[in-house]
Amino acid sequence: MYENKVLVSIYIVSLSKNFEIFVPVNEKVGNIVKLLNSILIDAIDFSKNNVIMNIESGTCYKNNDIVRDTDIRNDTKLVLL
Repeated sequence: MYENKVLVSIYIVSLSKNFEIFVPVNEKVGNIVKLLNSILIDAIDFSKNNVIMNIESGTCYKNNDIVRDTDIRNDTKLVLL
């Protein structure tokens, strides 16, 4: 449907909640955490090294990875550690 966004499911461990969000493919993975934090009104602790991991492949993404250059696609299941 959207060529510039992917719909992902992300589980946030600190909240024990799962969310489905559209993520821009031209965005850095590290900015996904900032996006989530703005949506969840400061619920994520930035003093910790937050890591986004693909549940299915086990891949941990670097903050500077661009979403389109990763294996993140529609229906990817991610976890924020």
